[in-house]
Amino acid sequence: MSGRGAEDDPRREVGRARYGRYTGGPDPLAPPVDLQSALAEIGDDVLAGTSPRRALKELLRRGTGTGEGRRPGLDELAARAHARRRELLESGRLTGTLEQIKQLLDEAVLAERKELARALDDDARFQEMQIGALSDSPAKAVSELSEYRWRSAEAEQKYRELTDLLGKEMLDERFAGMKAALEQATDEDKARVREMLTALNALLDAHARGEDTAQRFEDFLDEYGDFFPDRPDTVEELIDQLARRSAAAQRLRNSLTEDQRAELDALASQAFGDPQIGAQLAALDEHMRAARPGEDWDGAAEFGGDDPLGLGAGAAALAEIGDLDELIDQLAQEYPGARMHDIDPDEVARLLGQESAVDARTLQELEQALIGDGLLARGADGDLRLSPAALRRLGKAALADATGALAGPAGGRRSHRAGHSGEPTGASRAWEYGDTAAWDVTRTVTNAVLRTGRMPARLTPDDIEVVETEHHERAAVALLVDISFSMVMDGRWVPMKRTALALEHLIRTRFRGDALEIIAFGRLAHSMRVDELAGLPEIFEQGTNLHHGLLLAERHLRRHRDARPVVLVVTDGEPTAHLEPDGEAYFAYPPQHVTLAKTVDRLDALTALGAQTTFFRLGDDPGLARLIDALARRAAGRVVAPEADGLGAAVVGDYLRRRG
Repeated sequence: MSGRGAEDDPRREVGRARYGRYTGGPDPLAPPVDLQSALAEIGDDVLAGTSPRRALKELLRRGTGTGEGRRPGLDELAARAHARRRELLESGRLTGTLEQIKQLLDEAVLAERKELARALDDDARFQEMQIGALSDSPAKAVSELSEYRWRSAEAEQKYRELTDLLGKEMLDERFAGMKAALEQATDEDKARVREMLTALNALLDAHARGEDTAQRFEDFLDEYGDFFPDRPDTVEELIDQLARRSAAAQRLRNSLTEDQRAELDALASQAFGDPQIGAQLAALDEHMRAARPGEDWDGAAEFGGDDPLGLGAGAAALAEIGDLDELIDQLAQEYPGARMHDIDPDEVARLLGQESAVDARTLQELEQALIGDGLLARGADGDLRLSPAALRRLGKAALADATGALAGPAGGRRSHRAGHSGEPTGASRAWEYGDTAAWDVTRTVTNAVLRTGRMPARLTPDDIEVVETEHHERAAVALLVDISFSMVMDGRWVPMKRTALALEHLIRTRFRGDALEIIAFGRLAHSMRVDELAGLPEIFEQGTNLHHGLLLAERHLRRHRDARPVVLVVTDGEPTAHLEPDGEAYFAYPPQHVTLAKTVDRLDALTALGAQTTFFRLGDDPGLARLIDALARRAAGRVVAPEADGLGAAVVGDYLRRRG
């Protein structure tokens, strides 16, 4: 039997498992990006007249979803970056090192005075005179004491702490973490720092002269790599690391008063009691300025906190503020050529935390999915547009909304086609939105029973099957939509477009034999594809040229004389324009007799072709109501007066009723 103790039992390792937040990227258990919801939001913006590129940008800016499923956008990430920046600025004041030096100097002088007061020799009196004559400037006083022979061991220790502190802070300005690394530094350690700086400047000199420094760089890292924990691969990477910190140190100096800067510059020669270290650091800064002039060497910041910050901590804070400023620019995406992939999630994690990094990755994935899945495509001009797949999805959603409204609050189903569309084929098919065929009751109930395994069974839409019939008739449909400025001003622009999308989707998926023509009429009328209408920007143009629209509808119906003619007119204004023989539009308000006469003449022509015409009147203007009623009576048609949000249901329902 093994003599292994309980602590060696591998089964006990299970009890030592530790769980925490997943930090390897986006949460693998998080719900996938909701493309349908994102597309719906983009679609609403596009239908309102926004370009697809701008709509995508706005979606990424504000985020997606609501409630618990909400995903933060770029604006919220930028707000977090601004909050972190403000936190850093309020974290302390930049005079911490100067204050510490003055305190240590005062403590050293006081201890020395006490020791001299107890001495009775003449040299003590002379030294008292030296101490009494020290400059009021801490920097000059430190320099004047550099050759002083201390009597007090405590005073000498304080002075040494002062010069060591200055050296560690100045190194920490340029090399992150150096202060902590030199906390217990020996004289040999300080000498090695000087040697490293000398070798580093020699390497940078050779690199600046264009020499091949690859081997020299490797030798340098072999000797001094412990000073560079983020071990660079090339001299250029080394310069990138050093320049960022060096520029932050310069911004720290820029943030001080002129007298404070002078004090620091004078103190530099006393770092570790070795003037060479200060000189080498100054040479390093010059190399960095020459190699990376694009860094921010002239910036400054006003710190407003109470805690004194050392040079290293101040430089680190300013370096982080600089990184936050760059991140804020990337999140704004306002510069030329901005891309979501300019944002580095790893950098976001470093500056704002892992949760923000996951949010940034999610936004990048959302953009990539929308474009990669073909919902947003690039046109011939390179700009983004809604793809046919996106329009199909938007049309399906619009049709679902319309047919949902048709069902009514009690869940009833309207069917105007039962028994009129053709003979049953004996087959059935699954019910879809917009389907008005008769139900196959037997198969519908069977599906419900098989699904639930019991009787009675509650029906769901997935259970429904409808009877397949042979269609003996097709329709030619002209959908005329008003695009005058009042449609924009009164909030009817988007409902009008969604109505066209819904009808087009219904006809394309369920009644493929029907011929749909979408005609947009403002000052003039134009036949449009559904994607053209969807992307049509808001038009602030006066004129409701129903005359021209009816002309184009007549042309469409004449091209399809073998089909049942259906005309659907959506408008919120009286006819105020007509087409002149030269192709120009004549506009006048209030409506002129000649405009009304020409409009009625074209309406009569459509009626003579057997067209079934329905007017969808938007708004409560009494004059418009009287005119539309008169036109409908003349055409033996009908008038529907829906609210804007019920327009889709009204048009789809009337189409199905007219089609028979």
